[in-house]
Amino acid sequence: MPDEQQNLSREAEESEESMHESPPRSLVTAPIDIYQTDEGLVLVADLPGVTTDTLELQVQDNKLTIFGRVAPVAPSDATLLHQEYEQGDFLRSFILSDEVDYDRITAKLNNGVLEVCLPRMPQAEPRRIQVDGD
Repeated sequence: MPDEQQNLSREAEESEESMHESPPRSLVTAPIDIYQTDEGLVLVADLPGVTTDTLELQVQDNKLTIFGRVAPVAPSDATLLHQEYEQGDFLRSFILSDEVDYDRITAKLNNGVLEVCLPRMPQAEPRRIQVDGD
């Protein structure tokens, strides 16, 4: 019996300790809308809790990557009593076509909504080529 009580006591302590540990962070897939305009594509992503300081937007090898870190809502000295929103960071990536003008990509973040404009490369104007004879 004493061994069982020690095991139960140890399990209760471990359970209480685990309640005070911060939960592991997860990666959440941000919901995205993409629409086409005359100038190119516009990508709209919902990133609640992400700020311009915690957002990384990168294009490398035709791949657009969005990474947004969400700061905890509760102060560090507070004890979490109930949680319905999973704490996690946003990650999403897309392969871009060769038609996107990478140098002119723009982005803005407003109230947790990211809008990325992916302009098309300007089309080369047709030109007549002079053909010389012998």
